[in-house]
Amino acid sequence: MIARLSRWFRHRWADDAHRTLAAPALARIQARVVASEALHSGEIRVCIEAGLPNSYLLRRDGTAALLRQRAIALFGRLRVWDTEHNNGVLIYLCLAEHAIELVADRGIDRHVSQDAWSAIVQRLSVQLRAGQWEAGLGEAIDDVHALLTRHAPASSGETNPNELPDTPVLL
Repeated sequence: MIARLSRWFRHRWADDAHRTLAAPALARIQARVVASEALHSGEIRVCIEAGLPNSYLLRRDGTAALLRQRAIALFGRLRVWDTEHNNGVLIYLCLAEHAIELVADRGIDRHVSQDAWSAIVQRLSVQLRAGQWEAGLGEAIDDVHALLTRHAPASSGETNPNELPDTPVLL
């Protein structure tokens, strides 16, 4: 009971996602996503959430399962799954848990090993622990970009129709 109450407080009083990155840093991250998407058929979304909603905190699932469920729910809510080539990738951060999840749609996921996705999460984790939020997210976007460019390049003479907003989502 005390552990659940402690967790609830941690999620309710977590750093505000809006204070994690200043507006200029968010604009630079958005510009990085825009530049990346011009070179492949994929879509990249970045979502930073201060803490999980109460409905997740009341569940008895383990933390890793809750975070994965939340990332998948946001993958759907943000319509990352709803791209023409099923090449969307969500980079999700939960500040209260200091956690990172990558969710990739089936069009790209079938071409990329779990080790490759895990390596991106590991590199981002190192940067975030060092307080390098913008640099870490920028490198993660670059890593996802490299995979999308390799496995889902833009058709010759065509540009990505930009099916999803490029602005990072702060919850």
